[in-house]
Parts: sequence; C-alpha cells; structure tokens
Amino acid sequence: MEFFRIHRTIPFMRHALVLNLISFLTFIAAVVFIILRGFHLSIEFTGGTVMEVHYQQTVQVEEVRRSVQALGYTDFQVQNFGTSQDIMIRLPVLDGQDSTQQSAQVINALQQQHSDVELRRVEFVGPQVGQELLHNGLMALAFVVVGIVLYLGFRFEWKLALACAIANLHDVVIILGFFAFFQWEFSLSVLAGVLAVLGYSVNESVVVMDRIRENFRKQRKMSVSDIIDLSITQNISRTIITHGSTQMMVLSIFFFGGPTLHNFSLALTIGIWFGIYSSVFVAAAISMWLGVKREDLVKPVKKDEGGEVVEG
Repeated sequence: MEFFRIHRTIPFMRHALVLNLISFLTFIAAVVFIILRGFHLSIEFTGGTVMEVHYQQTVQVEEVRRSVQALGYTDFQVQNFGTSQDIMIRLPVLDGQDSTQQSAQVINALQQQHSDVELRRVEFVGPQVGQELLHNGLMALAFVVVGIVLYLGFRFEWKLALACAIANLHDVVIILGFFAFFQWEFSLSVLAGVLAVLGYSVNESVVVMDRIRENFRKQRKMSVSDIIDLSITQNISRTIITHGSTQMMVLSIFFFGGPTLHNFSLALTIGIWFGIYSSVFVAAAISMWLGVKREDLVKPVKKDEGGEVVEG
C-alpha cells in the first residue's frame, strides 16, 4: 500500500560519505561513554528490598509512588501486582538501613494515606541475584545477535549480509550510548526494548536489501549507486507508513505508560529513528563500498538443452 509515490529518484548515496563519517563519530562516542561512564543499573540488577502491599480498594499507582518519593527515594519502582489492589514496591539498598527498617518506614507513610493498607511480603534481593539477571540478559542479547547474523548470512550474499549486521550493531551501540551518557536507568524493560529494536532494525535493513537485490536483476544498465538510490526511494512510502504508525504507538506508551515504561519507550524511539537512518545510509552505503555488483546477486547465464540463453 502506498499513500504517495515519488517519481523522481532521490540521490541518497551522494551524501553517504559525510553522513557515515558523522555516524562513525557518533558510534565511537557511544562506545567511549559506555566504557567510561557505564550504566545506571536499576535495582533489578543491583539488588534491594521488594515489598508487596494490599489495599482493600483500588489504589492509583501514582499515589503510592508519590508517598514513597516523599521519603527521599529517587531510584525505586512501583507497579501493580496481579490486581489493582495489590502493589509491588522495589527499593534500592540504603546505607545504615536493612529491609525491615525500609519496609516499616514505607508502610507507615502509606498508612497515613490509607489506613487499610496491609503489608503482605518483604524480601531482600541481593546483588548476586541482580548479577544473575544481568548475565542472563546479556546472554539473551548475544543469542539474538548470533541468530540475526546467521539469518542474514543465509538470506543474502556476504556483502549485503555484512552491511546489515554492521547497521544493526550501530543501532544497538548508539542506544546504549544514550543511556550511558545521560545516565538513564537501565532496567530489564530497557533490555527488552533493545532486543525489540534489534528485530525491528534488521527487518528494515532486510526490506531495503531485498529491493536492492531485486533491482540489480531488473536494471541492467544502471550504476550501483543509482540502483541503491532507486531502491531506497521505492521504499520511502512503506518506511513512512510503518515507522510512523509504530512511533505513534511508542509515543502513547511514552506519555501515558507511566514511569515504569518510560525508559522502555525511550529506547524504542531512539531505535526506530536510528533504524531508519542506518538502513538507508549505513547498510546501503557499506554494501556499496564493499563493492556489491550485479554478478554477486544474479546467477551466471547458462544455456538450456535447446540452446536458448536463460538467466539463473
């Protein structure tokens, strides 16, 4: 489906060198921030106190969050647990306080608003459990990356596959660089967002590379850069519709999903925009610089039994 069609080919590759230089510098900066500043890990990774409280009536999560924030906590999580009357609160480790003291302080603050609140459970999640979650999350990320690389290797000729893999790595590293630079909280939901971006970005790259391969077979007299420009131009309508509708959904999560999903939607937003950019200027340009040509993508000409020339 196309809402509009662009009849004139846009010369994307004319500015590929400058844009990829900017992209390379951004990538290097992201790596430097990740190494030097690290991540602001959430209490899911660092450990802390987990409380489960129950209300006799439905309670707003924002109301509970304000009560906890009034105690001086900044790095904490509040979310519904099972029903709208059950709330789970995660608190970071504080020097000089154990889980019992923290839970008593919080439950007293909550009872000042609702006297019927009941403390159901208090647990201490140690750093060892958090390190295990971090290890498992990184393993999941590694498996996804390996799976995508294998898929691209089977799907495309190696030059196109390598270009797609580099573009996807570019997207993930830049997202992580944003979180390292601004010290946004990195939680399990953010990790889920990074994994989602990996799949989303590779889909966009595959669509562009598929069109490039198709046009190499159809356009026999066009140059490589012209074929790439034509392929990207033909995909613009699809890109606007797909990414525009996805971004509207992500923005609704960003504005109305609450603090719990704030950084998740932030990671998706960064991934969507850089996914478009990398598919057009990174993946396509790298494939051009690797020397992709028609002979790489079209099987050699052979003759059938009748002597007629057919293309494989």
